[in-house]
Amino acid sequence: MKFTYLLINFFTLLFPVALSFDKRVQFHKSWKFIWPGMAITGLVFLFWDVLFTLKGVWSFNSSYVTGPAVLGLPIEEILFFLTVPFACIFIYACLNYYVKREMEMRLTRVISNLIIIFSILILIFYHHRMYTRVAFTLVAFLVILFQFIYKVRWLSRFYVTYAVALIPFYIINGILTGLPVVIYNNTEMLGRRIGTIPIEDHFYMMALLLMNIGFFEYFRKRAIKVHYDKFAGVH
Repeated sequence: MKFTYLLINFFTLLFPVALSFDKRVQFHKSWKFIWPGMAITGLVFLFWDVLFTLKGVWSFNSSYVTGPAVLGLPIEEILFFLTVPFACIFIYACLNYYVKREMEMRLTRVISNLIIIFSILILIFYHHRMYTRVAFTLVAFLVILFQFIYKVRWLSRFYVTYAVALIPFYIINGILTGLPVVIYNNTEMLGRRIGTIPIEDHFYMMALLLMNIGFFEYFRKRAIKVHYDKFAGVH
C-alpha cells in the first residue's frame, strides 16, 4: 500500500503528541526545546541519508511510499527523522518524571566503554563498508563526546531510554525492513540482522537519539539558566 510508510510515521507521532498534555509530565511545555536540536540533527542525518541513497547503500520500495521526494528521498523518510526522535524524547521525558532512581555513574561508564570498544573493533575489521563505517563512527564519537569530554550526568538516563525505545524500534523497523519498505545493500553493511533489522540500524538509531537528546538537554538547560539569570538580576 502506497501509504504504508506515511502511516508508520503517523502512528509513531500519534501517541506522544496525544499524551504530551498529560498533567503530570506536561511534555508539551518542552516542545520548544526539541525543535532546534531536531533541525540540526535532522540535517546531519539527512545528509548521510541522501549520500547512502545515491551510493546504493539502501533504496526505497515504491510500493510503500506515496511518491513525492526531495533529493531522492521519499517525503516519508524525511518525516522519519522528525517523528522518531520526537517519540523517543517523549519516552526520555516520561522516564525522567516517573523513574527517580538513576543508574550509577560507574555503570554508565562501563556501558560507554563497551560501546566504544565494540565500535572500534567493528571499524577495524569492517571499515570498508559504508553503512557500518558511518553508524559505528557516529555512535563512538558521540559517546566519547558526552561521556568523557562533556561528562554529562543525563547519559545514564539516555541508556535507559534507549533500552525502552528498543521496543517500538523493533516494531517500526521490523515493518520497514520486513515488508520491506527500505531495501539494504548487504555489501555495504555487516550483513548480520536481528530478525530483519540490520545490526547497524541499532547503532545508527542510538546516534540519532543521542544527538537529539544532547541538543534537547542543552537548549532546556540554557533556557533555565536564562530564566534564573533574569530572576537573579531583578532581585
